[in-house]
Amino acid sequence: MFLFKILRKIVGAIILIAIVVPIFAIGKTWISAHNSTIATADAIVVLGAAQFDGRPSDALKARVIEAKRIYDLGLAKVIFTVGGGAPGDRTTEAATSKYWLSTHGIKSENIIAIGKGRDTLVSTQSYVAQMKKMKFRSVIIVTDPYHCLRAMTMANDLGSISYCSPVLTGPNSLESSNLRYLLRESGAYLAHITLGRRGIHVSDHLNQ
Repeated sequence: MFLFKILRKIVGAIILIAIVVPIFAIGKTWISAHNSTIATADAIVVLGAAQFDGRPSDALKARVIEAKRIYDLGLAKVIFTVGGGAPGDRTTEAATSKYWLSTHGIKSENIIAIGKGRDTLVSTQSYVAQMKKMKFRSVIIVTDPYHCLRAMTMANDLGSISYCSPVLTGPNSLESSNLRYLLRESGAYLAHITLGRRGIHVSDHLNQ
């Protein structure tokens, strides 16, 4: 009887954790998406999204538009564009973003394209390495609202001071985004913080 009570308590605790932890991740992801805070920083980074032979997808276009908006506000003097290419691509997400920005009023020498990464972890590692070479500490990440928390957490884990400026338009803006995206990002964030802060390589192109 005593053993049964102990077992019941253990099972109850497991069930409670299984319910509370995902709710925590979902709530934190939602709050981060709806309460972004940005400040002046050493650099702006545009995280990659799908591109089609040099033409940005709607998701990527929303990101470069937001990057230009905050650059024009004077919040940073350098923009990093990041993202590799899929097998068979003739260009990269980083090069596509740089081309768009350079043809919309931003001097090419103020944009550094980093053509690496098809997921958030590798992309973050790539631009943080570049930041360290330039002795930069702070960064404004431009990405989708529900992606902000995971992107900032990864950057912070690598020693950066990060802010997030979520897109205001496009298919992944708060007005257009869906519950599936929120749940996917919450799960990816939870995986990152529970698996030794190493996370998992989650495709960032499902909604793009």
